[in-house]
Amino acid sequence: MTYQRDLVGYGAEPPDPKWPGGARLALNFVINYEEGSESTLLDGETFTEAGLTEGSAAQFPPGVRNLAAESMFEYGSRVGFWRLMRLFGVHHMPVTIFGCALALERNQQAATAIRDAGYDVCCHGWRWVEHFLLSEAEERDHIQRAVASLQKTIGERPLGWYCRFSPSENTRRLLVEEGGFLYDSDAYNDELPYWTVVNDRPHLVVPYTLTNNDTKFMRGFWATAEDYFGYLKDAFDMLYKEGKTAPKMMSVGIHMRIAGHPGRAAGLERFLEYVAGFEDIWICRRDDIAKHWVAEHPFHPSA
Repeated sequence: MTYQRDLVGYGAEPPDPKWPGGARLALNFVINYEEGSESTLLDGETFTEAGLTEGSAAQFPPGVRNLAAESMFEYGSRVGFWRLMRLFGVHHMPVTIFGCALALERNQQAATAIRDAGYDVCCHGWRWVEHFLLSEAEERDHIQRAVASLQKTIGERPLGWYCRFSPSENTRRLLVEEGGFLYDSDAYNDELPYWTVVNDRPHLVVPYTLTNNDTKFMRGFWATAEDYFGYLKDAFDMLYKEGKTAPKMMSVGIHMRIAGHPGRAAGLERFLEYVAGFEDIWICRRDDIAKHWVAEHPFHPSA
């Protein structure tokens, strides 16, 4: 039995990504749009999803709605989304949306704003559920539903895919079989894109990160806007310094119901103002990174 992991990657000599303009760093901001696709009794589940909310440890019995958690999700789509859109709009910076298809169906105003802003949508699933718990047939159905839905709400099919936290062992194969995905981001193992082979077909992976991610607020690692800004700045500064000889990419994950609150958005705003002062970085969409890699580093079987 082969060991199905790559613990080596690019090793000591990663490739020069040749970012546009000789940039020392490719910086991608990701807004996770999940609100309205999470598990609720209203959609047939027996519980209310409370993940990444500021709720208490109260245990709701099966069949009892957690109206507080529902309301916290609603804040994300009603208020947080628009605050984040204003921040990025003021700074004229592109954004990638990790969009759950059903969530965007339920807020056409948001879908229209995303389309009008020219942001790319990387599919975050049909719903915000754990794909590793789905059967192969269920997961295939979710992928098909998501693609069809985003074609209607956004006006074009998604080129990228990212599951909630972790894919199943079937996810990548099902994406390749679907045939329309340029890449997936269901990996956290590198700071550069890389090629893999699925069913004898090349497939691109554009890794994501949970490190530069506002979920640290909900897990107790960050408490203030200064914590948020300081961590992102340190990560940026290290990558920028290394980028003189070995450019990489940096992903920043944002949730509307977390960083969309004013006391946290203030830290994000400071970071946007900080990186705006650099001319030799590439602030870009995620599909821009994928398309650039395909053009500059096409798949070679020998690799």
